[in-house]
Amino acid sequence: MAAQPSHLMVSADSGRILDSLSTSVLIVDRARSLLYLNVSAEALFGVSRNQVRGRPLAEFLEDSAVLDEVIDRAATTSRPFSRRELALHPIYGEGELVVDCTVAPYEESGAPGAVLIEISDATQHQRITRETALLTQIGGSRLMIRQLAHEIKNPLGGLRGAAQLLARQLDDASMREYTTVIISEADRLVTLVDTLLGPGHFPRKESINIHELLAHVGHLLSADAPPGFVIDRDYDPSLPPLHLDRNLIIQAMLNLGKNALQAMAQNTGRDGRLVLRTRALTNVNIGARRHRLVASVQFEDNGPGVPEHLRDTLFYPLVTGRADGTGLGLAVAQDLVSRHDGLIEFESRPGQTTFTILLPFHVTDHTSENA
Repeated sequence: MAAQPSHLMVSADSGRILDSLSTSVLIVDRARSLLYLNVSAEALFGVSRNQVRGRPLAEFLEDSAVLDEVIDRAATTSRPFSRRELALHPIYGEGELVVDCTVAPYEESGAPGAVLIEISDATQHQRITRETALLTQIGGSRLMIRQLAHEIKNPLGGLRGAAQLLARQLDDASMREYTTVIISEADRLVTLVDTLLGPGHFPRKESINIHELLAHVGHLLSADAPPGFVIDRDYDPSLPPLHLDRNLIIQAMLNLGKNALQAMAQNTGRDGRLVLRTRALTNVNIGARRHRLVASVQFEDNGPGVPEHLRDTLFYPLVTGRADGTGLGLAVAQDLVSRHDGLIEFESRPGQTTFTILLPFHVTDHTSENA
């Protein structure tokens, strides 16, 4: 461990000012060792100043090279330099941070070549932007689905009726087999179209324990799962009941679970593992609307991940990464959850994909806020 520089001291007054800031402030020396961080930085990176003071940035950031590049630019030009939406991966934190940062030379540190780094967490802003895009996408997808379904359903009725009439005119049983196939396929397409149209009624909501629904969904998934497939449960038992339409949410969760099963079928050399996880989240924005309390229901699988080229359009109808896929499961699930003022979002990398259903607890808890 690097020795703590004795000549860097932030005065008590300066320290109080820096600790009162909502932005994170770090000071590093020429060797990229940490000389100081304020309270906001401690919270952002999940460390204490005493824990990391004097240590290189690389010891608490998995990939400090992206930040080193900004520091080098500021140090070389002796002028402040900023970068927006920089991805950082704190070793002691949880997940990726997306930040805006400004780096400036800091001559008052007493350490030659020191710089002051000001960091603003842009993760929440990016998340709100992404969710707003998803909500906009839902409306467009729903309209396109309904228009497409109506255009298909009308001629299907005529096709089925004609096949029935033809069957009555045929004396040869072997020929009637062909009309039976036509009728059967027409019925299958009508079922598919009805799925596209979704339920023709408003959600019939009742007070429900979400874990009861997950237990039912887990049982159905286990019956369809190949040998070696494991379902783990990580529930928050304190989660209060939700006001939901049982059938709609079961269908949405089944679609996510089956999607995970199909993804994990592509695993080679290891068994599939699905984690069903619940948590209660506070003060969560879904799009531009803030909810005081939200249930998070996660389906986490160890499959190969969502292909990069599908990520922006994954919830559009008829978009699929499988040759035998219909591209309807995720689109329908998103629509069903949106009927409860909720949203499905996802994070994915090879070996870990997590789809998260966000469900507000009470409609009356909503307060509209522009993010």
